[in-house]
Amino acid sequence: MATLKERLRKISDRIKEDKFIEGHGLGNEISFYIFDYDPKDELEVRDYIKILHKEFKDGLYNRRIIEFDLYKMLIEITKEKRIYDRIFEMEKRQGKDALFKALTTFAKPDIFLQKMKEQIGDHHVVFLTGVGKVYPFVRSHNILNNLQEVLDKTPVIMFFPGQYDGQSLQLFGKLKDDNYYRAFRLVD
Repeated sequence: MATLKERLRKISDRIKEDKFIEGHGLGNEISFYIFDYDPKDELEVRDYIKILHKEFKDGLYNRRIIEFDLYKMLIEITKEKRIYDRIFEMEKRQGKDALFKALTTFAKPDIFLQKMKEQIGDHHVVFLTGVGKVYPFVRSHNILNNLQEVLDKTPVIMFFPGQYDGQSLQLFGKLKDDNYYRAFRLVD
């Protein structure tokens, strides 16, 4: 079995492949990929994502990458909805269950997808990050299930702190997120 460093190094090669960008070999499936990893390696993966951004900076190799950090997007959304400043007070006064209900009520996938659609522009590859940080307010399978309506031609790589076996997602290697079978493992 390959080490994390070996698997991370393969990401760049995959992105450079024309068939990756064009979606060939997928039987007309959507070009969604998951790079799963042990959650303890989160910081190393984040650092490597920065390296990938530098490598493909300014469209080098004719690949422009855009990253959507779901956690940062949730924070932006709470600020836009003018509830960010009230979140901490709400949790203190009403408890974490009330906070969870309030955030999940408005943090629907379509809000995230609309933001992505507005920002995608002429990017060739989408990175989805922040999956572990945004849990349980946003579930990764909900984003993926709805994302195909927005990005059916653009390859998406979700960096997933857990396990993906081609059929189901297990966040942190413990929490079954849900069945999701439309994505492919990016590298083994």
